[in-house]
Amino acid sequence: MSVVSLEPPTYLSSLQNNIRARPIPWEGAVRAGNITEDHLKKIKAVDKVRKEQRRQTIDGDLLGYVSLLAGGAEGKSVLESAARRSDIVQYILVLAADLINDAPSLSSALVAHPDPYKPFLPLLHHSTNAEDPIPLLTSTFLTNLVSLSLTSSSKPTVRDEEALPQLYSYLSTLTQNQDSGLQDIGVQELSALLRTSSSRQIFWNERKQTVDPLIEILRAAAGAKENSSSSSLAGSSSRVVDTGISGGVGLQLLYRVLLVLWQLSFEGRLLGEELQADYEIIQLYSHLLRLSPKEKTTRLLLATLNNLLSSNRTSLLPVAVFVRLPALLTTLSGRHLTDPDLLEDLKSLREMLEEYTKTQTTFDQYAAELQSGHLRWSPPHRNPTFWKDNARRILDESNGALPKKLAEIMSKSWENDKQVLAIACNDVGHLVKELPERRGQLEKLGLKTRVMELMADKDESVRWESLRAVGEWLRYTFDD
Repeated sequence: MSVVSLEPPTYLSSLQNNIRARPIPWEGAVRAGNITEDHLKKIKAVDKVRKEQRRQTIDGDLLGYVSLLAGGAEGKSVLESAARRSDIVQYILVLAADLINDAPSLSSALVAHPDPYKPFLPLLHHSTNAEDPIPLLTSTFLTNLVSLSLTSSSKPTVRDEEALPQLYSYLSTLTQNQDSGLQDIGVQELSALLRTSSSRQIFWNERKQTVDPLIEILRAAAGAKENSSSSSLAGSSSRVVDTGISGGVGLQLLYRVLLVLWQLSFEGRLLGEELQADYEIIQLYSHLLRLSPKEKTTRLLLATLNNLLSSNRTSLLPVAVFVRLPALLTTLSGRHLTDPDLLEDLKSLREMLEEYTKTQTTFDQYAAELQSGHLRWSPPHRNPTFWKDNARRILDESNGALPKKLAEIMSKSWENDKQVLAIACNDVGHLVKELPERRGQLEKLGLKTRVMELMADKDESVRWESLRAVGEWLRYTFDD
């Protein structure tokens, strides 16, 4: 799938232009020992000249310019020499980014250097002040260089594997910043780094730091409160949520965050189930599909869902059906959509879900509802035949995964949707009624204790269902 070309963020361009315009007392810096005569000679030969002249100068002394930026046999990098002069460091970082953009041969030569990141990585930690331009400018240069290095080798290099966590860590501080300009830079640079399987896996391994802030941006766009569950956004929820892209999330930022998660979804086999378990990604993306303001955002949402569902059919297709994704895709198909990639993914998703629903059983529907983390009064809950036929399977399937999920759901307060607790109590009561000899399994999960606590809940329906469930337990107490 092709992606929209992304222009450099305005915030960054403005900062770079401002620094380029600053006068630097170079001769004084040489006298003070901040830089060498050789450094100054090379800088002046490529500073404030036309791109073609700059490229020719660099090509004529390639090793000299590699040494200027990364250090080598000729001496230390200019960044290490000028470490105490913030004005010079800022200027060199902007110039370095210009040099590798205007002279591709320099980028390739730097990648061939044994340790090209050494003078740059410490600058990511120059200060914790978000207003300090040095870490920001460093990340821009390093992102360009590491991105090239990643795609230049068939195997990940040790230096890239060591540099990426540091880059991800810094860029994730930008994605959490309240300034949308800095968020924009952070997300765009993350996207530039996620070009290989190894870089995506490293990104996922740091997910508390890297993925969490991106999901919060999407939840804000969907109208969910920070740190809230995505369950309330599911198509099956009876609650009303705000419509429209909200939370102050601009369209461009939304697109860039979706782009990053689309790139990540190519590792669907590795992370699909955990994306759902940790972030309820299917519910969130289904809701965002309803709100998507442009074809370019709809395209990324569908492409990501296609990657995740096709690589996790057993675990994620039931959830997709539960949150009514098939009906949503039918609605989308009725719109006048023109993007060929979008239409291809839409067709693929509809066919995949249609094939699955043909063989889906009532048990599959119930299991999917539990796995979604959000219960509603769907038909199985109040169907005695369902419980008679499936209670044992519910307790035994996947080493008791379903009752564990039920316990997890019941452990939450559900202040805004008390019916979830009422339904959970109903289910516990049915399990005890059908398989009283398995009460111990449920008690070990804390379900009996929790049901008894809920007898004092302020919600009448919760109190009633918990009372009924406790009644099933009491029925057998005197027989033990």
